[in-house]
Amino acid sequence: MDSQENVLEQEEQLEKNQVEETAANEPAAEQESSEVAAESSEPATDNEPEQAEETNQRVFANKQEVVERLKELAHGDETPSKEEVDSLKTIFYKMHFAERDAAQKAYLDAGGDPEKYTVLPDEDEETFKAEMGIIKERRAKVFLEQEAEKQENLKRKLDIIEKIKNMATSPEEANKSFQEFKKLQQEWKEIKAVPAEKANELWRNYQLYVEQFYDLLKLNSEAREYDFKKNLEIKTRLCEAAEKLDEESDVISAFHQLQKLHQEFRETGPVAKDLREEVWARFKAASTVINKKHQQHFDDLRSREEENLQKKTALCEKVEAIAKEENKGSADWERHTREIIAVQAEWKTIGFAPQKMNVKIFERFRAACDDFFGRKAEYFKDMKTKFAENADKKRALVEQAKALQDSTEWKATSDKLIALQKEWKTIGMVPKKLGDQLWNDFLGACNKFFEARNAANAGTRNAEKENLAQKRDIIAKLKAVAEEAGENVQEKVQELVEKYQSIGHVPFREKDKLYKEYHEVLDKLYKELNVSIARRRLDNFRSNLKSMAERGGDALDNERSRLMRRYEAMKQEIQTYENNLGFLNAASKKGNSLIDEMNRKVQKLKDDCELVRQKIKAIDAENKESEE
Repeated sequence: MDSQENVLEQEEQLEKNQVEETAANEPAAEQESSEVAAESSEPATDNEPEQAEETNQRVFANKQEVVERLKELAHGDETPSKEEVDSLKTIFYKMHFAERDAAQKAYLDAGGDPEKYTVLPDEDEETFKAEMGIIKERRAKVFLEQEAEKQENLKRKLDIIEKIKNMATSPEEANKSFQEFKKLQQEWKEIKAVPAEKANELWRNYQLYVEQFYDLLKLNSEAREYDFKKNLEIKTRLCEAAEKLDEESDVISAFHQLQKLHQEFRETGPVAKDLREEVWARFKAASTVINKKHQQHFDDLRSREEENLQKKTALCEKVEAIAKEENKGSADWERHTREIIAVQAEWKTIGFAPQKMNVKIFERFRAACDDFFGRKAEYFKDMKTKFAENADKKRALVEQAKALQDSTEWKATSDKLIALQKEWKTIGMVPKKLGDQLWNDFLGACNKFFEARNAANAGTRNAEKENLAQKRDIIAKLKAVAEEAGENVQEKVQELVEKYQSIGHVPFREKDKLYKEYHEVLDKLYKELNVSIARRRLDNFRSNLKSMAERGGDALDNERSRLMRRYEAMKQEIQTYENNLGFLNAASKKGNSLIDEMNRKVQKLKDDCELVRQKIKAIDAENKESEE
């Protein structure tokens, strides 16, 4: 297969260079112009132009029709023309890329994720490539056959030259061999192409001996003059046709028509010797006009192709730079995908690069794109695996939530469901559609339980709200008592405290705030009450000391001993409380509340202890006064 491909490459190279082929069938004086005419030409077989034109005119509805036509060429009897094969290839890939772009657009318009989009294999493209391979093999085989035929044609033409050379030895021999000479000329015309490297020398030798033969002709001058006249008419017509080609708008068509005129000019015999240079100069001048237009056309085309190569090189560098950027997550992959798709769209707007670079630059561009999208596919393949793992974890949580949704153990089940919700947040992403479904199932199970719990606790919450209102009313009354300065303050306070303590729970959120407000007013009241009550008690105690002393005996001593025991006991109790306070942790709200409560008790004990001490001092003062 490699040798066949090499043969095809040689064939394509020969098709692009017609200098020798064109010159091989021209007179020596015509060679210069023919070389110019052939410089940019692509020779074709006799039926190829018509086939190419037929292909360009035919309209294909879809890729399948293109493939069917390619199959006809691949398996038919006729040799596929290069023009038609290239045209079919261009048409097929236009349709192929259009379908692929339309499929991608439809996917994105339907809400698809750009990162997950992959280009599906195209069976038509595989079939197309297979048929192109068959055609390539056939063209390689035909090329080898044509080369062998050219060698045979070379041998035949060399034989003809040798025969004409022998005829042109003397006027007598030339006159005798005129009819045979005409047959040899006709045979030369019927023989087709020869190897390009031999074409120039072959034609020069042939033309040399043909002209020598004509110059030696003495007899049959009428036939020779008739030949000259007929050839002059033909070549004059060819000159006029070549000059008219200047009006042709299609430069390529004009050039190919000129090649046909050159072929006919070459196959037409000589004119009278004194007119040869004049006729050839006219034909050459007309050819030069067309050749220059053709050359300019391809110069412009090559210039545009060089510009296209620069643009495509820049796009290759841009895609390669994008492909090298780090992708930390799906958002980066999506952003870079959009950038590369935009570059691909721009690529399609640029025409061909020079033929020797066109395939290479496309392969470079495709390699950069394939590298990016290959790594992207691998990334999302791994992500798909993670999605599956995450989906399994979330399904397990859904099952656990559904198992708890009918429970009536409100507190324990609430804690479990809250723990499941926290765990749910730690699990990664899953595909949106599946993720929404799993979340709805999970949320539905949680809501079912909490709605049932809320319905069961509706009465409790109403009662707690009523308790809250009652306790706030008591706090307001305590604040009013604190502002009063009247009798029975202690009894009023005690009554309100007992009533407050008899009221049940309040809403959890209001508990701490209410507790703080209640104890602030209560502390203020107790502080003021303790001072006034202690003073009143001490005054009453002092008043009673006179009557106690009058009773005589050990009444005062006994009372003092009782007060001392109580004083020591209270001091001991205060010390115990203070020691316990040192071990309490006040980091939580609960710990803080307990410390506050104990501090209040310690303060009350200290106040009571101070009252006892004052009573002991009053007894001591009374005893001293009695002794005096």
